[in-house]
Amino acid sequence: MSVPLYQAKAELFRTLGHPVRIRVLELLQDGPKPVRDLLAVIDVEASNLSQQLAVLRRAGMVASHRDGPLVMYSLSTPDVADLLAAGRRILGAVLTDRDALLDELRADSVPAAGPAPAVSGETGSRPGAGR
Repeated sequence: MSVPLYQAKAELFRTLGHPVRIRVLELLQDGPKPVRDLLAVIDVEASNLSQQLAVLRRAGMVASHRDGPLVMYSLSTPDVADLLAAGRRILGAVLTDRDALLDELRADSVPAAGPAPAVSGETGSRPGAGR
């Protein structure tokens, strides 16, 4: 029995839910790379990178092939790069909206004031008041 589309999408986004996987996909946008090149840029243990590459392979987001002694990794489809670009645009829009809201809040804020000035004719506990 096949899974509903929304569930498959959720799995896809869960696959993207790890910073190392995102970084790998970003690096592979420039073309196929061997593991050693990925390790040189990503600060993780080789075993951790291997695990993350396996997750990306199982999800169908990256492909691998042998080139002599090297295992080369590449994006399985240009759509993966498009998805990363869409994520970047969404983040840009969200952060811009937050900055605009923060600027608006700052502009509308009332500066902290000291004690309120006395109004003439006011009585109270001031020295000389009500005399």
